[in-house]
Amino acid sequence: MKKFPPIEKILEAYTAIADGHVNLENDQALVTSSNEAKTYTVTFHDNTYTSNDNASYWQGYLGYPGIAVLMLQGKLPYNKELAQQFAGVDWNKINQEYKRNYAQAADAVMTAKGIDKKKAETELHHVYDALKQLPIIVKRGSLRPPKAN
Repeated sequence: MKKFPPIEKILEAYTAIADGHVNLENDQALVTSSNEAKTYTVTFHDNTYTSNDNASYWQGYLGYPGIAVLMLQGKLPYNKELAQQFAGVDWNKINQEYKRNYAQAADAVMTAKGIDKKKAETELHHVYDALKQLPIIVKRGSLRPPKAN
């Protein structure tokens, strides 16, 4: 059975792209965290993806680095206007503040930034539904999650 990330992780992917933290290469991407303390490696071949972010490595579902890569590859919808609204968010700090309650963290960010929550949630569900339909395989990579710089 496939596992899926919390829907709010899509927002972290938006931030990574909007902040220019995704360096897409031939068969891999380097994705820097929102606080720039870690850089994750996402590899892909055909429809198989690996990543050494904590979600992919330990939980078995594709974390935000992989979601960001899929967006840049055109395999998932990407709303550039919405992504720009999430630029500059330090998700590590926010998620710690809300004790990993991603829904509350996302709500706090949207409130603070004045983002239309209904529009954002509609787009999140659009992306999430597309993610569920993707014929990809997520595997645990050989690289362990990085330690903070």
